[in-house]
Amino acid sequence: MARTDRTITLEDVVRLARQLSPVDKVRLIEQVAPELERELADQPPAAGLSLLGALKEYGPAPSEADIDQARREVWANFPRDDI
Repeated sequence: MARTDRTITLEDVVRLARQLSPVDKVRLIEQVAPELERELADQPPAAGLSLLGALKEYGPAPSEADIDQARREVWANFPRDDI
């Protein structure tokens, strides 16, 4: 049987895996998972993006004084007698 050097895609693998019995699907995961764990362990952790960094386009972060002022304004009329 002649073998072609065709690249196997993720879709090919998923299509074939769906044809396996449930037991063989578990065996497949058991064989692939340790290799994947090793590959992930070898990679440096991705640099995280802080929430402040994600929102920097909206202006500077509020100062402690700004936060305190906003709290005073929100709580100024609490509790209200008309409710």
